[in-house]
Amino acid sequence: MSSGLFALLDDVAALAKLAAASVDDVGAAAGRATAKAAGVVIDDTAVTPQYVQGIAAERELPIVKRIAIGSLRNKLFIILPVALLLSQFAPQALTPILMLGATYLCFEGAEKIWGRLTGHANHELPAAAMAEGGKEAEEKTVRGAIRTDLILSAEIMVIALNEVASEAFWPRLIILLVVAFVITIVVYGVVALIVKMDDVGLSLRERSSAFAQRVGHALVVGMPKVLATLSTVGIVAMLWVGGHILLVGTHEVGWHGPYDIVHHLEEAVRPAAGAAGPALAWLANTACSAVIGLVVGSLVVAIVSVLPFGHKKAADDAH
Repeated sequence: MSSGLFALLDDVAALAKLAAASVDDVGAAAGRATAKAAGVVIDDTAVTPQYVQGIAAERELPIVKRIAIGSLRNKLFIILPVALLLSQFAPQALTPILMLGATYLCFEGAEKIWGRLTGHANHELPAAAMAEGGKEAEEKTVRGAIRTDLILSAEIMVIALNEVASEAFWPRLIILLVVAFVITIVVYGVVALIVKMDDVGLSLRERSSAFAQRVGHALVVGMPKVLATLSTVGIVAMLWVGGHILLVGTHEVGWHGPYDIVHHLEEAVRPAAGAAGPALAWLANTACSAVIGLVVGSLVVAIVSVLPFGHKKAADDAH
């Protein structure tokens, strides 16, 4: 009887150790998957602040919260189920779907650039539109932000999925759930901090400390410039991420030319730059991806502009 009890306790202890090891493995894999997607996380963080730039202070955090919730819904209820099903039953479909989303991302970035160059950039100033259009304009802006997030989140989740493709289904699901929550909290936590820094500056300017006042003044003066810079970085990020997805995607579906050219350029830059080689190789790849994104996006802008709904959109933007 006692030997049976001890044997049972040994089995329970072994199971507990196995479970602990599994948790450690899942945690480590989630960490690797999250780190692998770090580049796109930075892009997502740069893109989002443009949607709250210049709006009333009391609406900033509620809008960031709404976009964050929409982002989490994108990951949990759209991207994750589709990615898991496709990776399980039709893994060859993941790349074309991702490329389609990347083309839309390139279109968004190119449209904003051409809007700035031609002076028809009203549609890329969501804050001004919200100030004039009230709740309806805010709803449209939030939907636009969540739609853009869908593409960036898809890239993040697919990168994470590729990193843990060898895992069994349930560990893979748990890892991707962890990635979805961690990425969303990090991105929108940082975005919330960025958009509220000017309010922190105003608070510091009212302190009695001369140092606090100087810091507060620097934040108040500097944050609009930081947000404007992030808006530009966000546009470039759309082109870079979209172009890079297309570059890698064409290689995976069998058209190797563009990828090979960029790869050879990276390999030429790397040894020639010495210690700075890896950084410059990355910059070369990023620049090429952004150019590809701009070219593809501009072609889509040109095509859309001659379609009936393209004419209607242009008329709406002019007003």
